[in-house]
Amino acid sequence: MAPTVLATRSRTRHLGDRPVGPGHPVYVTGEIGINHNGDLDKALALVDAAVDAGCDAVKFQKRTPEICTPRDQWDVERDTPWGRMRYIDYRHRVEFGEDEYRRIDEHCRERGIAWFASPWDTEAVAFLEKFDPPAHKVASASLTDDELLRTLRATGRTVVLSTGMSTPAQIRHAVEVLGSGNVLLCHATSTYPARAAELNLRVIHTLQDEYPNVPIGYSGHETGLQTTLAAVALGACFVERHITLDRAMWGSDQAASVEPGGLARLVRDVRVVEEALGDGVKRVYDSELAPMRKLRRVPGVIAQAAGRRPAAV
Repeated sequence: MAPTVLATRSRTRHLGDRPVGPGHPVYVTGEIGINHNGDLDKALALVDAAVDAGCDAVKFQKRTPEICTPRDQWDVERDTPWGRMRYIDYRHRVEFGEDEYRRIDEHCRERGIAWFASPWDTEAVAFLEKFDPPAHKVASASLTDDELLRTLRATGRTVVLSTGMSTPAQIRHAVEVLGSGNVLLCHATSTYPARAAELNLRVIHTLQDEYPNVPIGYSGHETGLQTTLAAVALGACFVERHITLDRAMWGSDQAASVEPGGLARLVRDVRVVEEALGDGVKRVYDSELAPMRKLRRVPGVIAQAAGRRPAAV
């Protein structure tokens, strides 16, 4: 029993004051990302939807457009809901600045929900550090950005690392750069939306075996809810799903997102699944004693199950 306890303890991380890992409630995050389309009211409405559903946190994405957008893409014109514009202008259009994040921070505090973000560059890390987030998230696309990983490690905060579009060697290298002591790994498939045949949820067990001291979670981009629940049943201790007010809204992530009603059902069912998983110790419950008395032919077994010595015959 002792080795199991030690392994469980070493797999615990903290997101703010919340322990996350085996033996603790699944930490459910609603990934807002840029599904707000640069509209602060939509962002706050998504925060409210996450609170109403029972999420533990919401997550955003933070980029410095001039750093994250390839220079040869700046002047390429794109059709957007706000008309045709240069791609660099669009990137600024959907990016929140300090005033908006101050309002988001205030609203999350009022509603009692944590928030953090995926910084896509080192300047974004410095920006987010102003808000004392409970953690930072590394998007799958940033897993090979050693400079970003080193900057995140220096914050001393828990780093949630998504592993989509990454090889086992790349994942191992990223964990080495970040340090396994403050990282939480998330299995992910970086297709939006991802097909069930490519979710490969058993990778959760693969990661658990390869990183015995690291908690393993799941970042889902599929449609539907059942596969995320399966991830929880397989041992994911952290779950992230993109959320939206309306899947028909404009934006590349909307189709792989969960609307408010679905989010409420997802969180409800995650709680049911984690309760049903139990602790793995086989026992006879008090609620089973009456059916046992009615259905079993050997009465001594009833007494033994109830913790009493069977009556002498």
